[in-house]
Amino acid sequence: MALSSPQTQRFILTNNLHSPSTSKNTHRTSSSNNCFTTITSRRSRCCSAIAIDAPSSLTEVPGIRWGSIALQGMREEMEDDIIVRPDSLHGFSFAAVFDGHGGVSSVQFLRDELYKECLEALQGGLLLVEKDFKAIKEALEEAFVKADTRLLKWLEMNREEDESGATATAVFIGDDKLLVSHIGDSSVVLCRSGKAEMLTSPHRPYGNNKASLQEIKRIREAGGWISNGRICGDIAVSRAFGDMRFKTKKNEMLQKGAQEGRWTEKFISRVRFNNDLVVACPDIYQVTLGSDTEFLVLASDGLWDYISSSDAVSFVRDQLRKHGNIQQACEALAQAALDRRTQDNVSIIIADLGRTDWQNVPLQQQNVTFELVQALATIGIVSIGIWFSSQLSL
Repeated sequence: MALSSPQTQRFILTNNLHSPSTSKNTHRTSSSNNCFTTITSRRSRCCSAIAIDAPSSLTEVPGIRWGSIALQGMREEMEDDIIVRPDSLHGFSFAAVFDGHGGVSSVQFLRDELYKECLEALQGGLLLVEKDFKAIKEALEEAFVKADTRLLKWLEMNREEDESGATATAVFIGDDKLLVSHIGDSSVVLCRSGKAEMLTSPHRPYGNNKASLQEIKRIREAGGWISNGRICGDIAVSRAFGDMRFKTKKNEMLQKGAQEGRWTEKFISRVRFNNDLVVACPDIYQVTLGSDTEFLVLASDGLWDYISSSDAVSFVRDQLRKHGNIQQACEALAQAALDRRTQDNVSIIIADLGRTDWQNVPLQQQNVTFELVQALATIGIVSIGIWFSSQLSL
């Protein structure tokens, strides 16, 4: 795992850690991607790292406070990474979560290089200040695709057998606007008036939701196939950086599969690839940030596969009501994922947008009422069951 920037670093090594609906006042603009055509273990052994990437002053962007953490969890290797760059793009902050697979090479490359490509494509952040979403969308698509092209060349030159890849979800936070550029299965959740809004959809080659069906259709049209929820029976994410065997080395992948007995020579003779099976073209969203927006949570699937968006938002709000410490809330959320036996690395970034006086936020009465109703209903059902059983025994 790469360490955070030299501004301020805190690195703690610990062993044996336990360790979309949108509200009516949301203005969200999303892109429908058109860049595809341009792209031809045991707990006792767990060693977890906490990396806090934040400036010495948490108020460089007025009002925004950051918390971040990356934990290895129960995985044999740490393949996640995170980056936070406050106020680096003409008043916009940049943050990203990288979730690697098949090794750490791709994540290590992208940690610095993706930001550089975004910085150049966005003209140092000038495009973010303007209101031309189409120009921003095209710039971010260009940045992601260019970063992937450079990564593939770097992997081919330096690591001939490297099969690593990485997903990336990046956010650009301004005073009244949020932009999300997303590939893979990490997610961004916005808390608005105590309610969770999932802003992204995971790019996976399985499932019946609209995003998954689109991914499956794209892969099949490119000449690929889905087996057991995986592309060519191999990878369970459909958009990512790197992954040479599904881009520049597709035919080599076929030959290797035949040699390993995964499919026959007759089978591969019928396969015709006409595009990349895994792509690095991002979904891009723009969301208006009003006075009711409280914070956002950007995290890898090591969190979201075990804690729902609504549960995560409720957990963070409860933490902030108790002590107001965003870093402590971030660490507690990661610990909650470990307590639920997550099997993956866990990386989380939380941005408190500074619009909420946490000391004066009341408890969510509707949640208390709902839980009370649930409890009474359960008691009623149990009582009816006992009565019914007693009648049968008469």
